[in-house]
Amino acid sequence: MARVLGEYERHLVSERDLTGHSVRAYLGDVAGLLEHAARLGLTEVADLDLRTLRSWLAKQQTMGRSRTTLARRATAARVFTAWLARTGRASVDAGASLASPKAHHHLPPVLRVDEADELIRAAAEIADDGSPAGLRDVAMLELLYATGIRVGELVGLDIDDVDRERYVVRVFGKGRKERSVPFGRPAARALDFWLKHGRPLLAVDGSGPALFLGVRGRRIDQRAVRTLVHRRIAEVPGAPDIGPHGLRHTAATHLLEGGADLRSVQELLGHASLATTQIYTHVTTDRLRRAYQQAHPRA
Repeated sequence: MARVLGEYERHLVSERDLTGHSVRAYLGDVAGLLEHAARLGLTEVADLDLRTLRSWLAKQQTMGRSRTTLARRATAARVFTAWLARTGRASVDAGASLASPKAHHHLPPVLRVDEADELIRAAAEIADDGSPAGLRDVAMLELLYATGIRVGELVGLDIDDVDRERYVVRVFGKGRKERSVPFGRPAARALDFWLKHGRPLLAVDGSGPALFLGVRGRRIDQRAVRTLVHRRIAEVPGAPDIGPHGLRHTAATHLLEGGADLRSVQELLGHASLATTQIYTHVTTDRLRRAYQQAHPRA
């Protein structure tokens, strides 16, 4: 089983071209499944059957795992067993009939528009000392809020990915899928200031083309960005404690509240399926309800 798991990892990396985070998530789920199968006495992946898969999910449920986690692990199991069958490592696809628990879809906490403005204003005040790290932080916050890109997409940006004339950033999302995301003038100004007055002071020989650099001159990592976002949001009175993904939800929510259609938001966020974006549907419903209550004579 350990040998097959190693071969599956190579498949995820070289053939599916998944990000490191996605590879670790898939492998972690599959490793848990194989450990469960081994405890049941199975010694070969070809012996996996639907009953084993269901008992594994049932065990997860007894451990208090959320429906969202169970749904993700069911998906990981189906992808793995499909690969086993397709590559001849199993005679049948044991997970083809495995159902996923229906996840609860709810919108995570988001910032109000005034809180988002305060977040960036406060960061800009801190950057008034001209420190390169402060200029970088403002540029990252502006870009995260303006585009709704993922933190992994942000740290992966190179200088050439930013088209400052067309106000568009080229992003490589999950599965290395490329998309172009527009940003506004405030983000453009912050990026220009960072590139002219901040980045040159942090750049070293090994900086390469990375857009955002850490204090040692290397490409900034996701942990540093998450720490920054949590720290800056904690300084906004009354704001919920959210990270970069919360800023992504905030951007999507504000786009919809401003009148953007769901399909456009799907393309901007890089969701493969509209079903993923429909978590925000209630935002437009609430906006329509408020408009109805304000305007209809019998509301």
